[in-house]
Amino acid sequence: MAARFSGKTVLVTGAGSGIGRAVALAFAAEGASVVASGRTAVSLDETVALIESEGGTAAAVTADVTRFEDVRALVRRTVDHFGSLDVAVNNAGVFRGGAPVADLPEEDWRALLDINVTGVLFSLQAEVAQMRDQPTGGTIVNIASNLGAHRRTPGLAGYIASKAAVSALTRAAALDHIADGIRINAVSPGPSATTMSLRPGETDADRAMRMKSVSPLGRVSSTAEIAAAVLYLSSADAASVVGTDLVVDGGAAA
Repeated sequence: MAARFSGKTVLVTGAGSGIGRAVALAFAAEGASVVASGRTAVSLDETVALIESEGGTAAAVTADVTRFEDVRALVRRTVDHFGSLDVAVNNAGVFRGGAPVADLPEEDWRALLDINVTGVLFSLQAEVAQMRDQPTGGTIVNIASNLGAHRRTPGLAGYIASKAAVSALTRAAALDHIADGIRINAVSPGPSATTMSLRPGETDADRAMRMKSVSPLGRVSSTAEIAAAVLYLSSADAASVVGTDLVVDGGAAA
């Protein structure tokens, strides 16, 4: 495969596991220098070690996306490490659910909004501030969900509302900043091969059996498949793709 991101610097939030780690590994495999960010240093160091074991270049920077000063410092350290910020993937998020609207705990609601929505807003603000001062601009991909703008299910109203907001914020930001030379899009995964898609007490084998009956594709998406969508939107192949929300969910929201 061609190294589409040679000479580019990529920042990935929530890069300590799951989709974020897969995205970081995929960019590094295609030549990017990657900054892996999140709140837990140990898991970020594991991501960096995996990248370096394959001959890639990466650095770990801890940050809390709900704190604007953290995010601004994260972008500054990314540029200090590698000289630019060419691609940003705002993947940090949480999943909380299991209650109807009337019974949704305030703590869960506030956490979903703070991390999934305000965290994306703060990240966009810091990233755009850097990218619009660069001659080459940049690209940003936000990770939303097929639950939100695309489909709904009972008992997950808080999560659904937060991810619908990410989709809407992405489209608005895309229109605001394309004139600055910054392309902004979203990827909306469905159930993928991460712990987030496991129901309480469910094993991987249990999930595989369940997905045969509930997914048109008959399985969860791999994290590599989600990463491939992110890399496409970040690449020159998607040069005229602005403000889209690419659903990768095996047909569930079709």
